[in-house]
Amino acid sequence: MTDVETTSRGLTPTGADEVTYWYGDEPSDRRHRSKAVLEALRIYRAAEVAMRRRTRDSMSMGENELLVLRYLLRDSTRRVRPGELTRYLGLSTASTTAILDRLERSGHITRSNNPDDRRSIFIQATPRAHAEVRQTLGNMHDRMLAAVIDMTPDESAAVVAFLQRMSDAVDGVAVDTPAVDSP
Repeated sequence: MTDVETTSRGLTPTGADEVTYWYGDEPSDRRHRSKAVLEALRIYRAAEVAMRRRTRDSMSMGENELLVLRYLLRDSTRRVRPGELTRYLGLSTASTTAILDRLERSGHITRSNNPDDRRSIFIQATPRAHAEVRQTLGNMHDRMLAAVIDMTPDESAAVVAFLQRMSDAVDGVAVDTPAVDSP
């Protein structure tokens, strides 16, 4: 049974198998609950990474190509310039151009001239990209919605607040900052 299967069936590690590698051994209830939440989040993240890998394989794309499509599909009416995608991806202009070239050749994006500035262009996802993403990810999105649709307003607020705090914690970690002992 995998970690994901174990957690999704409500089973938790016990005794010597209990996860202590990252989170220490402190026996307090508060620390135990915190470790359980972080472990569940780790297992969810592993499942999400595996899903993204399967999606990339299914669509014959790399991670950055999928990120570009997701960015463009969030608001198909928005006019997106290549420089915006470069900043979003954190890549060089040349790398972004190579990604856009591949997506254009595969029929997933179009480039159009900016009518207000002949030196710039806009990038837009094609109807084919919309259809392929819906076909590939639609069932998963339906299952994800089913998992949360019956949450109470208080439960939803707690989850959203938790995820925002976790995002802030992760975004606040500098690559070159040495690790320190947790309280």
